Amino acid sequence: MRLALALVALALVAAGCGEDDEEPAAAAPSGSLAQLTVTVDEDGEGGAAAKTTEVSCDAAGDSAVCGAVAKLPAKVFEPTPGDVACTQQFGGPETATVKGTLNGKAVDAEFARSNGCEISRWEKAQPLLEAAG
Repeated sequence: MRLALALVALALVAAGCGEDDEEPAAAAPSGSLAQLTVTVDEDGEGGAAAKTTEVSCDAAGDSAVCGAVAKLPAKVFEPTPGDVACTQQFGGPETATVKGTLNGKAVDAEFARSNGCEISRWEKAQPLLEAAG
């Protein structure tokens, strides 16, 4: 009986310690909406230099770009799966990269206009990509 009571007491102490560990994380600031570095090269591998801009947003209402970023689905930053059939059309030489964080999650995405799938991704991310273009 004493062993059972001791185990229950230890479990309660351990559970109480866990709450202390979680409290600072809950009390920490929620962070910003976005901290992104956006680089757009309008002529791809041509001679013109790529343009880079920093997009920093605490909330969607900070600017038009922040409002557009807040509406972007996370899937826009995911590469097109290799088993997806894409139309073989060329949408232009433009390339872009987006790196940083969005809603606290890491973003490291590349964009191009090399086929139908990539053109679609580009168009969905266009409000953000225009910030650097």
